[in-house]
Amino acid sequence: MDTLSYKTVSANKATVNKEWVVIDASNEVLGRLSTKVANILRGKYKVNYTQHVDCGDNVIIINAEKIRLTGKKLTDKVYVRHTGFPGGQRFATPKEMLRKRPIAVIEHAVKGMLPKNKLASALYRNLYVYAGTEHPHEAQKPKVINLSSIK
Repeated sequence: MDTLSYKTVSANKATVNKEWVVIDASNEVLGRLSTKVANILRGKYKVNYTQHVDCGDNVIIINAEKIRLTGKKLTDKVYVRHTGFPGGQRFATPKEMLRKRPIAVIEHAVKGMLPKNKLASALYRNLYVYAGTEHPHEAQKPKVINLSSIK
């Protein structure tokens, strides 16, 4: 006899409903944009959210070069990377990165807000960032999301 009148349903790879979403990054603050994008990638706003499953949506971010940073972060913040060779530590400000490769600023911010495990690699592959308004994912029929409508 089944004594429980309810059961906890966990999402798995077969039951997850993944969608495609377009977000326009023009005039958006970098940190606020990336937290919302990270939550969409994880699927935290969905009813059947399961923390160990990739149940988030595929996110397309357009107009990455028009992102905004508040305060003095444009000149004072420093991104550090290492080439792997002795003395190979390199430094860059967001101003330089936005000039050379604007996609990297958003990708770095979103990747830092994902969990630090193997699931993060799978979630990060669902993120597509483009500098202009054009993207090659029209065949997936993505729906446009206004960030102010997301909590």
